[in-house]
Amino acid sequence: MKTSAKTTLSTFLAAVLFSVTAAMTTPVFAADPASAPVAEASAPAVAAVDASAPVAADAAAPAPDAASKEVVNPYGMEALLKGGDIVAKGTLLIMAIMSMGSWYILITKIIDQVKLSAQAKESRQFWKAPSVAAGITTLKEGSPFRFIAEAAVNSTQHHEGALLEQIDLNSWVTMSIQRSVDKVQSRLQDGLAFLATVGSTAPFVGLFGTVLGIYHALTQIGASGQASIDKVAGPVGEALIMTAIGLGVAVPAVLGYNFVVRRNKSCMEEVRAFSADLHSVVLSGAMSKAAANTAKKVA
Repeated sequence: MKTSAKTTLSTFLAAVLFSVTAAMTTPVFAADPASAPVAEASAPAVAAVDASAPVAADAAAPAPDAASKEVVNPYGMEALLKGGDIVAKGTLLIMAIMSMGSWYILITKIIDQVKLSAQAKESRQFWKAPSVAAGITTLKEGSPFRFIAEAAVNSTQHHEGALLEQIDLNSWVTMSIQRSVDKVQSRLQDGLAFLATVGSTAPFVGLFGTVLGIYHALTQIGASGQASIDKVAGPVGEALIMTAIGLGVAVPAVLGYNFVVRRNKSCMEEVRAFSADLHSVVLSGAMSKAAANTAKKVA
């Protein structure tokens, strides 16, 4: 009986220990399945953050085309040419013609002055010739100095006629040389009137375009009923462009006019000096020839 009781007690203790062990180990196995959904739920969140990161980066980073694309000015010169009326385009055309004419005259006058300065240096060989006729051959064709010399020589050879004979030879030679000098001076002054006209009128032509642009701005303000910047920027920009172009045309014309006049003065000093010396040489030779002819007739 005692042995069976001990066996029964041992069996009971073993069952209790097994039950306690099972109770302690069961929550551990139950916790693992519960924690799995949390881990799985956190994984999509991380994936969502990772997926949204490139989108945010793409939105923050500027597109390469937008960064390199040139900004188009809707109120610039191109807009004026495309959207301006016939009066604005006509004003621009007038100022363009003025500018091209001014630069053409200025460049051609400078070239003529450079040529004349070179010809003035070459004319020094004229005085080394044995005669006026021989000295003329040392001057180039088209040179103003040769033109004056030929006019002086011709004046001594064609002093005849009922009316011309009433003028003494000295006055006739002086008049011929002076006329030649005046023609050279007139040739040098060709185009200066155009430069003076452009220099004095171009600012007012640009001012006309300025007034026209302001008028368009006021018209748009009155039509829209609001003075917003988008309504005023275009016409006011047109006005400022017209003013700038008018000044850009006038200033080179004025400066070029003053420069050409000053250079013409120095060139004409060379021409007048040559003509004065030539007058004395030609007149003395003509007087000597006339005296020799008179002596032959008397003899």
